[in-house]
Amino acid sequence: MTVTMPLLTQNIDDLCDTNILSELARPLPNQGVIEWAANVSTIYLSVITVDEIYFGLTRRPNAKILKWFEAFLANDCQVLPVTAEIAKRAGEIRGQLSLKGKVRSQADMLIAATAEVHELRLVTRNERDFKDCNLVVVNPFSEDSDD
Repeated sequence: MTVTMPLLTQNIDDLCDTNILSELARPLPNQGVIEWAANVSTIYLSVITVDEIYFGLTRRPNAKILKWFEAFLANDCQVLPVTAEIAKRAGEIRGQLSLKGKVRSQADMLIAATAEVHELRLVTRNERDFKDCNLVVVNPFSEDSDD
């Protein structure tokens, strides 16, 4: 079960999905994402997200975004590794969902397991990718977005 929670302005630690970082790197990010980022206490990334960002920047080079991302990695977030415990949990989640006919990507389930193991909310625009993963999922994108 995925739980969608409203944004909170407390000491909250969140694991960001790749699409949130991509949004923050845009010239005019979505207002809801900006407000979320201003109110979160600690931003965590999975190494999977780091891989996905570098993959995208290698396919479509953008020196400005690369510079922003590397500064963000160095100063504004904490990167969490995939441990044996996380890999085990990701495999279990993926297997359980597969038995129900729900196919999920390995990358998304590693991100989901990272959030679960570290007891973090998962911040993403792609709520359906994490449906039935028993996570607290936050979608900060504002309704009035033209995206």
